[in-house]
Amino acid sequence: MAEHQAVADPGDSVFVRACRGQPVPYTPVWFMRQAGRSLPEYRSVRAGIPMLESCTRPDLVTEITLQPVRRYGVDAAILFSDIMVPLKAVGVDLDIKPGVGPVVAQPIREMADLAPLRPLEPGDVPYITEAVGELVRALRGTPLIGFAGGPFTLASYLVEGGPSRDHATTKALMYGAPDVWHALLSRLARISAAFLRVQVEAGASAVQLFDSWAGALAPADYERFVLPYSRAVLEEVGELGVPRIHFGVGTGELLGLMAEAGAEVVGVDWRVPLDAAITRVRGRAVQGNLDPALVLAPWEAVAERVRAILAMGRHAPGHVFNLGHGVLPQTDPDVLARLVDFVHAESARQRTERVR
Repeated sequence: MAEHQAVADPGDSVFVRACRGQPVPYTPVWFMRQAGRSLPEYRSVRAGIPMLESCTRPDLVTEITLQPVRRYGVDAAILFSDIMVPLKAVGVDLDIKPGVGPVVAQPIREMADLAPLRPLEPGDVPYITEAVGELVRALRGTPLIGFAGGPFTLASYLVEGGPSRDHATTKALMYGAPDVWHALLSRLARISAAFLRVQVEAGASAVQLFDSWAGALAPADYERFVLPYSRAVLEEVGELGVPRIHFGVGTGELLGLMAEAGAEVVGVDWRVPLDAAITRVRGRAVQGNLDPALVLAPWEAVAERVRAILAMGRHAPGHVFNLGHGVLPQTDPDVLARLVDFVHAESARQRTERVR
């Protein structure tokens, strides 16, 4: 069985090396929402504490971020936070309501509504700097991933006033008031870039840009209305020298454009075969892409699909194993622990067989 490797320098970890397309002894693995409702220890520590408060308490952020590393032996931690945290920090009136998600008090409809979106300063999020520093010390070489929301996803929450199935109001603003749209995304790009910079300067070893709802767009619209701002975020962080991951859901037709935004790694959801995604991203490393629902199936079905994903991932410059989206709340933690061990062992075995 491949042994999980924690090293003194997270920049030389298996995870970071895979992101950079460098040789690794096995495929690294972590899970989106690995710290979340599927863990009983998470539910215990979060009991009675609102989401936004949890994200602003360094003690809770540190403990929750560490929980899946302790339990699963994943190759990377991801900061426990929320994509709405920087918007709240700059003064947007919003809350994260259980069972609903982000709710914005005054949705954006016109240029005057952009006034609260001032630039984010490090002093706006001191709890992030403190938590990241504590985590880097506690992780002892396991890399920490920082993250921020992508421009379209943040814009959708601000325009819709909350979650949306069709993003119709967002698209109507995008098409009908392009001046407002471009001004909005320009501000959001600067806020997300600043939020990522705070995390990296505090010690994060990689970052992920979550543009979760970008898959709602046609490629031509994504290229015109979103890509320039995603590129701006990633370029701003690029000078800091850490690997950048770019992820969205339902983005199979956008993968080539997402690669153009400049991240070293493009995240892939389960709707696209990984080998097809590798072709579309043209020389980038990939992350993914097991269907989160498949983890609920009998182990034999899980193992069969994981073997296939790992084999396809060998054709990319680098591959980080992950689910195609977040861990479902009803997921059995013991299955995820078994999955981590299996990914390590099976990917090492495939490499050995290939050498032979």
